[in-house]
Amino acid sequence: MRELRVHNLPTLVTEADLAGSVVVVVDLLRASTTICQALASGATEVVPFLTVEETLAAAGTDRANVVLGGERGGRPIDGFDLGNSPAEYTPAAVAGRRVLLTTTNGTRALHHARRADRIVVGSLVNLTAVVASLRDAPRVDILCAGTDGVESREDILASGAIVEQLIAPDRTAWQLSAAADAALAAWQSRGNDLVEELRQSPGGRNLVAIGLNADLADCACIDALAVVPELDVSKNRITLP
Repeated sequence: MRELRVHNLPTLVTEADLAGSVVVVVDLLRASTTICQALASGATEVVPFLTVEETLAAAGTDRANVVLGGERGGRPIDGFDLGNSPAEYTPAAVAGRRVLLTTTNGTRALHHARRADRIVVGSLVNLTAVVASLRDAPRVDILCAGTDGVESREDILASGAIVEQLIAPDRTAWQLSAAADAALAAWQSRGNDLVEELRQSPGGRNLVAIGLNADLADCACIDALAVVPELDVSKNRITLP
């Protein structure tokens, strides 16, 4: 029987416990969605960093071929080219260039998964594409980034959407963790207005508070992109296979 687990925060699972698994990292609002959009817009790679200082150091003097992106407290970082809003990552802004990205929660979750066999970036915009890439995996762990160390309903909803599609062909083939069952239930009991659901989530309330309401609709566009970003830990780069 195949195993499917959801972890509502990185702190709820050890790095060692993710070893040998295919890990789907979910930071719906907004790093996962932004990474998908950047690569769909033609960025050559997205390189995740934990700190602003690491990001700036990696850029060096090659600024013509590098885009600095990210946020702290949801807001763009001083001196960076872009924030963490998916709509900013247009072909004009990123095509043919490397995106160096640091965010409060998402890039930390990616780092936490680094001992996995395979790490993919999951969101609602690439829901079906991600699920298709997991069809042959004997074990899947969905790792939610959370918001400042607190569980986020938006990440749990997106995890539930992945669970629903992944088990749909044969529910009996999967052993679900309690958190996976709960995420599935949350997704299936959501309201009709997904944007409103996200607006009421912890991450959504933070975005509304700083005037970034438009990001909610962008992050709620199910299957807008047919991309499966994958992190190569040895090279610390996220690309499309």
